[in-house]
Amino acid sequence: MNDDAMAVTTQRSTVEDWTQALAESVGSPGGGAGAGVMLAIAASLASMVAGYTDPDGDQRQDLAAVHARVRSLREAALRLADEDASASQAFGAAFRMDPGPEREDAIRRASVDAAKASAVLGEHAIGAIEDLEWLASNGNPALVADIVVAFGALRAAVTGARTNVRFDLAALTSAGRTPEQIREDQPALWSTVENLDAAVDRIDRLTAEVNHRSAPAGSGS
Repeated sequence: MNDDAMAVTTQRSTVEDWTQALAESVGSPGGGAGAGVMLAIAASLASMVAGYTDPDGDQRQDLAAVHARVRSLREAALRLADEDASASQAFGAAFRMDPGPEREDAIRRASVDAAKASAVLGEHAIGAIEDLEWLASNGNPALVADIVVAFGALRAAVTGARTNVRFDLAALTSAGRTPEQIREDQPALWSTVENLDAAVDRIDRLTAEVNHRSAPAGSGS
């Protein structure tokens, strides 16, 4: 990877620059970083809806808490996107090493680090579901389309994190580990995949509920 590609981060790049780097055949940023940006988009839309919402008196405190969390999540998601890009660099470098014990050890460490980066991203995404659900029920109804887009971006973040954790764990077999050994060695990461599976199902249910509520009367949907 050249120095220009390595310098591209979510913190100091335009959308044009960052997506151009994503479009290159360099692997960093890659799909994991893209999942981080999708999470940031979901958080940003949630923040916008929260800002346009004028709640009843007894909901003001809840709204303020939701708004604070999603604003913080936007920043965290972009940071996690950049951390994933760095993990991707180490992952690719390990597989380019000459065969031998050092390569196997490097693959093991890089795979676990990459899986952990994706797992953290996934956990942040799971934490956002409840806030989006609250906004879907209590947010400004004129912005229901933005909530649906936010759910879509959140789903992309969750599925991206889930697939990356699975792939990174599977890569440990290249370092000589069996699936049974991987599950025994990394129980938290293994559980994360199950949690992300459940999160996708929950997002799909919530999205369907929002779509049903927003459908025109008599549409039959």
